[in-house]
Amino acid sequence: MAYEIKLLDLIDIDLESSFLVLGRNMGISTRVKTWGCLVLGGDDPVLVDTGASGTEIMQRLGMTGYITEEMQLENQLALHGVAIDDVRWVLHTHHHIDHAGQDDRFPKATVITNRRELEYSASGIMGEQYPAEYVKHHIDRLHEPGALRLLDLELSGPEEILPGIVCEAANGHTEGSMNVLVETAEGIACICGDVIYDIQNQIVEPIYQVLDYEPQSTGNQGTSKRDERGAIKKVLNSSTFVLPIHDYPARVSRGRIISRLGQSVPGPETPVAHRTVSEHRTVAGVPADEPVIPVSGEPLGT
Repeated sequence: MAYEIKLLDLIDIDLESSFLVLGRNMGISTRVKTWGCLVLGGDDPVLVDTGASGTEIMQRLGMTGYITEEMQLENQLALHGVAIDDVRWVLHTHHHIDHAGQDDRFPKATVITNRRELEYSASGIMGEQYPAEYVKHHIDRLHEPGALRLLDLELSGPEEILPGIVCEAANGHTEGSMNVLVETAEGIACICGDVIYDIQNQIVEPIYQVLDYEPQSTGNQGTSKRDERGAIKKVLNSSTFVLPIHDYPARVSRGRIISRLGQSVPGPETPVAHRTVSEHRTVAGVPADEPVIPVSGEPLGT
């Protein structure tokens, strides 16, 4: 099965920059996209994440949301010839305020999510990142036949929920987050939710990192930093494409970002330039001419 993934532009959010990338531009606001992912090519359209319920709800976290008429969910779906009632399956990477806010608009769909994420959302551990309205809606679906399907990914391992679409425990961002792995004509695409916020500053040029191939943490996770970084590496090592919900997609090769894409996967690509070792060292404050000592104990180039 070869699917295509279309990014739906659902809400822009102004928030503190270091919320996205730990230590970056602290105290400075930045604006980010929030995508939904429409998976086409199967028997029925599949939607991954539904955005926020509206702009005003973001104020609960001290953030500002923007939704134009074009960004209304039904209008974004219509760009691809899909209506609300056409969507048969709604999947969630996790249930945060900007990811699970329009499930009530899909009464005919089955919502598929990780059981641990539903438990975690009701625990109060991350406060208004899980609004009461969202939590109640999902709990209500527990008692409606066919309205909700719960996965136990930490225990069962990856599960193929539809031909060519596999869900797996993400092991990062929240305790119940899941990755959605989608088979495309050019390889596996991993919709990873908020395991990654910012590909450039976390992975391509990880800010304030000295270790080679070490991603930078986000400023918002409910897991440990080690869990988060391991989850990022898992995404990079298991897929051809990576699709964060707040950044544009990228192509991955051997764990390294090699190109960026627009709002379609597969789709047109722009190559990514990587810094040399000397450039990385200069940014990190290490003299460029100081020898790099690998595991062998001998400087590179000797």
